[in-house]
Amino acid sequence: RPVSAGFILIADRLDRFESFARPISSADRERVMSVWPGPVTWLFPKADDVPDWLSGEHATIALRLTAHPVCRALCASFGGAIVSTSANPRSAEPARRPAEVQRYFGSALCGVVEGELGNERRPSEIRDLASGKIVREG
Repeated sequence: RPVSAGFILIADRLDRFESFARPISSADRERVMSVWPGPVTWLFPKADDVPDWLSGEHATIALRLTAHPVCRALCASFGGAIVSTSANPRSAEPARRPAEVQRYFGSALCGVVEGELGNERRPSEIRDLASGKIVREG
């Protein structure tokens, strides 16, 4: 993944993102929470100290309040957000099973957490919080 692209942060609770994003209005919070938890990534204005390796070349940070039970439990277990990305190399088909993830990444992985992968057939939707526009259809 190119460094310029940045990553997505996922968490089980909205407050896990406080140190990564600037504060948002209550109207924006309502809009975000109307589709969360779920497979929608929002582009929030990033906090000043977010490192470039995380946000890429963007003035925003990609955040998703996940509905996935294993990811939620992992975030809850240590009280933070985790870095996420697609389960496939760039332009390859998404991995649908743990064995496909292993085949794609092999020894570059430290491990694979047991549990069901997401059942979405399409990539997660990406929305820009400032404009409300859909950046990528889900």
